[in-house]
Amino acid sequence: MSQEKKEVSNAVSMLGRQSLELKHPVFIRSSASVVGTKEGQGPLSELFDMIGQDDMFGCESWEEAESSLQKDAVYLALGKAGLKKEEIRYLFAGDLLGQSIASSFGLAGYEIPLIGLYGACSTCGLSLSMGAMAINAGYADHVVCVTSSHFASAEKEFRYPLGYGNQRPLSATWTVTGSGAFVLSSTRGERSRARITGITTGRIMDYGLKDSMNMGPCMAPAACDTIYSNLKDFGRRPSDYDKIITGDLGTVGQHALLDLLRERDIDIAGQHMDCGIEIYDAREQDTHAGGSGCGCSAVTLSAYILKKLEEGVWKRILFVPTGALLSKTSFNEGQTVPGIAHGVVIESVQD
Repeated sequence: MSQEKKEVSNAVSMLGRQSLELKHPVFIRSSASVVGTKEGQGPLSELFDMIGQDDMFGCESWEEAESSLQKDAVYLALGKAGLKKEEIRYLFAGDLLGQSIASSFGLAGYEIPLIGLYGACSTCGLSLSMGAMAINAGYADHVVCVTSSHFASAEKEFRYPLGYGNQRPLSATWTVTGSGAFVLSSTRGERSRARITGITTGRIMDYGLKDSMNMGPCMAPAACDTIYSNLKDFGRRPSDYDKIITGDLGTVGQHALLDLLRERDIDIAGQHMDCGIEIYDAREQDTHAGGSGCGCSAVTLSAYILKKLEEGVWKRILFVPTGALLSKTSFNEGQTVPGIAHGVVIESVQD
């Protein structure tokens, strides 16, 4: 694939229209994952740092519980990094709730300058991208990137109250109750988990779909565009990555993504993995098409994906969290469900 390259500085190159190559890698110094009871019963249960005894996490509301997830995830990540909150220059955070209240109420006590972000379920990729840019540009030595979702708060925000007991179609996904936090640093540190070496910022893609109970196909075109752009901008083939990992397309969206890429003569079937498929046991946990939500890709990255990079099993992956850009207002007014996906190139620090 062709590569259009523009040298910006001795720290970064702009590739094509959407990508950045970081010449000085940004290190993922530590991370932490906090999840709910259902996630704690899934196939990744032994890898999570903290599993709640109940999904209220000792709080009085679902929204408060989600804030607690973020607060705990950041606390654990800072402890692993051996850093104090005063050493963190910025927090890059976001969630699915209106005005990002899970982040604002959950993180206020840290008194760290906050850059609030919204990328729907792609927010983990967005926060890692922005944090890496800030460090690579010399604006910070250490930042924290964090996001979350909660099944009950998301149902309340976008769909139906839990007590309503509505039936979910087989195309629907299950919003993950979880939060993932990542400490990014300009220096490697003793036990850095991995390094960020490239970024491909996604574009909004809208194929006119309107079914909020079938999010995978709504997001698949954006994932296709970002993966295609990353391969083109970096001059790579799918085989140059050990894994190409989407955020929460689920089983239905995965098929759509593979078909869309094949239309562009790109086959990633051998490398593709989806966090929404990995986090639950489809046969035992009745989550239909898989998992979704901001927390889905974040906790899977922290608990599972970085472990593979840490151990040197994988050398380089393309992490592509996916998001559906809708609100209850836009949905109720009959608007379509656009999608977006942000790509982050993450490599092992194993020599």
